[in-house]
Amino acid sequence: MPLSRRDFLQTGAFAGGALALAGCDGVYRQAAQQLGQTIPRSVTPPSGVGLDPFHHLLSRAGFGPWPGDVERARSMGAEAWIDEQLAPESIDDRACDLRANRFETVFCPGGEAYEYRRPVVHEELARFTLLRALYSRRQLHEVMVEFWSDHFNMDIGKAECAWLKSSHDREVLRAHALGRFRDLVRGTALSPAMLVYLDGRANKRARNEDRPNENFARELLELHTLGVHGGYTQRDVMEAARALTGWTVRKGWRKGSVEFRAADHDDGPKEVLGVTIPAGHGERDLDLLLDIVLRHPSTSRHLAVKLCRRFVSEQPPESLVERVAEAYRSTNGEIRPMVRAILTSEEFRRSAALKVKRPFRYVVSALRSLGADTFAHRPLLEYLSRMGQPLFSYPTPDGYPDENAPWLGAFFWRWNFAVALVTNRIGKTSVDLRALNDAIAPPGAAAHSARWLRHLLGRDGTPAEQAAIDRFLGGSGGTPAQRQAEAVGLILASPGFQWF
Repeated sequence: MPLSRRDFLQTGAFAGGALALAGCDGVYRQAAQQLGQTIPRSVTPPSGVGLDPFHHLLSRAGFGPWPGDVERARSMGAEAWIDEQLAPESIDDRACDLRANRFETVFCPGGEAYEYRRPVVHEELARFTLLRALYSRRQLHEVMVEFWSDHFNMDIGKAECAWLKSSHDREVLRAHALGRFRDLVRGTALSPAMLVYLDGRANKRARNEDRPNENFARELLELHTLGVHGGYTQRDVMEAARALTGWTVRKGWRKGSVEFRAADHDDGPKEVLGVTIPAGHGERDLDLLLDIVLRHPSTSRHLAVKLCRRFVSEQPPESLVERVAEAYRSTNGEIRPMVRAILTSEEFRRSAALKVKRPFRYVVSALRSLGADTFAHRPLLEYLSRMGQPLFSYPTPDGYPDENAPWLGAFFWRWNFAVALVTNRIGKTSVDLRALNDAIAPPGAAAHSARWLRHLLGRDGTPAEQAAIDRFLGGSGGTPAQRQAEAVGLILASPGFQWF
């Protein structure tokens, strides 16, 4: 359960209650550190020519290891770590809650969110999302939340989506990220935010001459379930749209809530993918439609391909795709078995360095690798925009691309980010390179380039990487601390860190 403000006070983690109630970053930081959100005293980086398998696991099933995480995962064993992550409710996440659960607009009901200005609700949701990805110990859950946010993408800038997106994330994506796929699809179909984004609230047939709005029905088949080559036709889209008529988002009293208006629903018989939905079922047509599309074989394959692409490679092995699709079919769409099948597979273990980090993952993994201290204020968020991935702003329903090619042209801003991060020039974000160096280097040792490479890359540096870092550390310009920062920035900007 999230740590409430009352719970926080009762922990006795701080004495200055008045400061906490005023929202002082320093007080929350101190309390989070007392709950273990710190750089350990000693960190043993992995070594070896090939990528450490636990570093690989934490980089794909999470947003990259926090200092000390690889050692902990190794001590548990891969399968035990995966099983722990697949049960996020069992993981104590109070330290993350202290930093992230401070934004009122993220937790208020959709109707109440209209009391805030659009930029406020957008920025608070973005800060909350980044902080949870950065500090949560429930790393796999956060990765899956990001996956579903792309799968059921909506542009927060359209119409009233800004005021409704937070409740969609909270009540649908986060609630069911590792649950049943049906709950995700149904929750999205009845989400006020999605009814606004894909015009479902305008989908009605009160008169015979009314033509149903097909926008959501098309994306339900093309993106959310069967896939673009899933075997549906334009007639299936129109019949599905008829089944979805009558759902709308209220205005005025109970603004932002969803209701079904029987008078606007086409209650005649429909046929979707060769299956008949009988007349007279009213709002139950939604569930009858979902029964059809979720049981269709194209849905299990479409979802398996997308999950394998996210966790393994751009062109995932067919053998793995089929096993993951079978996990969907044999469990009636349970997500945990699908993810577990991927993360425990040999195909996953052999997939190191096949994917380039998208900007969000790159930023979060860099912050995590250095044990950064931040509350994700605007200067940090602006780097995501400059790299091409402002949160919740992709203009089309298919979400930010999962392929490598679209992300290979904005490395200049990644370099700028790495330099600014290690030199503490991102507003209200800081890293303590001295403390991390003391943790990864032997007692009394100076900056140790080989250990920095192992810590950040999860393997020994290549001769070329080692030589480049040594040139920075052995240079004559600046102080030793400045040269160390430049060397660390170079590693973060290198292909070895950006491909994972």
